Amino acid sequence: MESISSAIGVKFVPSVKNSPPSFVFSGSLLPSLRSLDRICKKNRVFSETRNPAIDFSDPDWKTKFQEDFERRFYIPHLTDIFDDAARIPSTFCLKSRRPITEDFANGYPSDEKWNGYVNNNDRVLVKTIHYSSPSSAGAECVDPDCTWVEQWVHRAGPREKIYFKPEEVNAAIVTCGGLCPGLNDVIRQIVITLEIYGVKKIVGIPFGYRGFSDEGIPEMPLSRKVVQNIHLAGGSLLGVSRGGPNVSDIVDSMEERGINMLFVLGGNGTHAGANAIHNECRKRRMRVAVVGVPKTIDNDILLMDKTFGFDTAVEEAQRAINSAYIEAHSAYHGIGIVKLMGRSSGFIAMHASLASGQIDICLIPEVPFHLHGPHGVLRHLNYLLETKGSAVVCVAEGAGQNLLQKTNATDASGNIVLGDIGVYIQQEIKKYFKEVGVPSDVKYIDPTYMIRACRANASDGILCTVLGQNAVHGAFAGYSGITVGICNTHYVYLPIPEVISYPKNVDPNSRMWHRCLTSTGQPDFI
Repeated sequence: MESISSAIGVKFVPSVKNSPPSFVFSGSLLPSLRSLDRICKKNRVFSETRNPAIDFSDPDWKTKFQEDFERRFYIPHLTDIFDDAARIPSTFCLKSRRPITEDFANGYPSDEKWNGYVNNNDRVLVKTIHYSSPSSAGAECVDPDCTWVEQWVHRAGPREKIYFKPEEVNAAIVTCGGLCPGLNDVIRQIVITLEIYGVKKIVGIPFGYRGFSDEGIPEMPLSRKVVQNIHLAGGSLLGVSRGGPNVSDIVDSMEERGINMLFVLGGNGTHAGANAIHNECRKRRMRVAVVGVPKTIDNDILLMDKTFGFDTAVEEAQRAINSAYIEAHSAYHGIGIVKLMGRSSGFIAMHASLASGQIDICLIPEVPFHLHGPHGVLRHLNYLLETKGSAVVCVAEGAGQNLLQKTNATDASGNIVLGDIGVYIQQEIKKYFKEVGVPSDVKYIDPTYMIRACRANASDGILCTVLGQNAVHGAFAGYSGITVGICNTHYVYLPIPEVISYPKNVDPNSRMWHRCLTSTGQPDFI
């Protein structure tokens, strides 16, 4: 039986069964993201239809919906498995943030010394807009009448009582997937916060999940001295990689190393792996906290305002866009093309176009377009050359994949290898203007790896710092199988299955996309 909330089609609620999404791991840790793509497509269908089996005339439908939402967003806790798990006063001091150096046997602080903790019952409201009509821009409605339904998630932060003695903690940090600005900032803050709690044993697992099984890759001891200045550089101190061993081998390695706190930095695939590790630890009745920190430069994680690295990517993209503009503006009938990141979500391209004010055409995966024909991109480019003499195009890497020949190849994470839409558009533009006899000067810029390798900017630096702190707070509070993020401007804990069900996408009916269209002045290319 499908959950009530998924059946009636809330946009951010996955249409899945009562159990979390299941991912098959056959030899490799990371699942094929094609399954996530299928779920994404399925949910787009559900978001546009109503399930007639739901009786909205039932006076209790709203209560049932809220109960179902609360059940799915329950965050797993050690006490779910260990009924006798002992609570102790927190060693995280809010008045004097010094590492605990006393003998732990008699040195735990008393309740009177602390204040300002987050209560376990604190909640953050997911939505703040009461849409009066389903036709409102960006409307997310539960029922045909757009009834207001409160949906709450768990507030992140330090708890007054903790479930791990710091002297018994053996913490590990792993970074997976591709590079992203801010990885070092998160690593640094996790280490610093662990030390403030009083943890002495902290290690980094190099090169993603691969580091758990490759005997030639030794773990890296971490301390505040080691990580003090790593945030001043881009990349990851621990290195990254895709793929890795199976879940059982990873948990075997964790048992051998005595790891009882694991912090996983990565995207949807990495979090699917983290959730599988959490479930395996529970199956073996291991007293382990597995906490994720969402890392995706594309900003495509469900329920979250933004993910770290996104602001830096938008800021750095301005350099490429400005260069493309100068090249185009300085040439006779110049056309500049900039390809930005965004496999399935066009947030970077959209925000970069808005921020620059120099983009004439923005193409994203969520909005279909035609290159040819009377309403196609090429005809509009011709119009731009006639009226203003030059044009700049910003395209997300996942846009227009229907125009390219599919390779059916996948990378180590199971991601489908995309065709190069930027090069394709460049070639089609040159061919088109040659055929119509109009001279053109086309320049193509792909700054992807330059952006990924950047140091985080100030905005992302703050986000990374707070995410790292709250990841540690969540682990000490006894939560596992969770990820930390910012939702509705507040930091929250979310169950991993709910945020990895499918990628977050740009809503073509949203106010932000409408603002982008107003900025570029582009028509519909269909």
